Amino acid sequence: MKVQRLKLHPDGPEFSKLSAGFWRLDEWNMTTSDLIDFIEHALDLGVTTFDHADIYGSYENEALFGKALAERPGLRNKMELVSKCGICLVTENRPDHRIQHYNTTAAHIRKSVENSLKNLQTELLDLVLIHRPDPLMNASEMTEIFMTLIKEGKIKHVGVSNFTDSQFELFQSKLDVPLVTNQVECSLLHPDPIYDGTFDQAQKFNASPMIWSPFAGGKLFTGKSPQAQRVRSALDELAKKYDATSDQLALAWLLALPCRPQPVSGTGKKERLTSAAEATGLELDRQDWYKLLEASNGEPVP
Repeated sequence: MKVQRLKLHPDGPEFSKLSAGFWRLDEWNMTTSDLIDFIEHALDLGVTTFDHADIYGSYENEALFGKALAERPGLRNKMELVSKCGICLVTENRPDHRIQHYNTTAAHIRKSVENSLKNLQTELLDLVLIHRPDPLMNASEMTEIFMTLIKEGKIKHVGVSNFTDSQFELFQSKLDVPLVTNQVECSLLHPDPIYDGTFDQAQKFNASPMIWSPFAGGKLFTGKSPQAQRVRSALDELAKKYDATSDQLALAWLLALPCRPQPVSGTGKKERLTSAAEATGLELDRQDWYKLLEASNGEPVP
């Protein structure tokens, strides 16, 4: 079964229901040939959305991915490319950065987008996100540069990441196009967006959130906190009922949310991506969904 398609927003892009993320690409020790093989495997599964950011791999991961596309250019038309900008890291690759900070000025956004286009060896980014909210963010200035980049044919859609409700609505109030997503952290160990209004707003604006760290950075399976142990115990119990693995159930729990989230898988292993893809067809009983929420919270819902 191939991963189904998901319309992020009525006026936005159509992505795969699961995205492949490349935050740790530089740690996977892949040759370009290995990476091409991984990309082709993802596409065969129906995972067509590839999530990047300018800063990943100390500003080097997009170029690694771009080498694969340069060697196999026919792959580009089979995928959607997402990138993010706005975070400025202190690294030898950016010697002018004296301190880690955010930069959402028009000049920085343009430079970041053009660098991503060059490194990914593509002429168009399907979606660009502001990576983190910037206290010095000027929504009108950001709007102007994003609308210009759209008119220039360099980006197709705009979104944000880690934005609060008010930050999202401020930016959207200036834009002539919809913000098609807010990429946020959510997992059974971090269910905060369910309660803090983030996912309510996603339904309000019909903008499916992208989900980073759906397994809490691996803590869901290795963490020693009481919460992690409770959740693992509940997942193990339900795994027998559903004939599924714990990671598949954790993804199915997220996918059941009515805001229609799109989890971002961060694995470089084909078998784990296959497992994640299979989870997109798994449906949890409503009471079992609440069983996992109860394990996360440590108590029944009121």
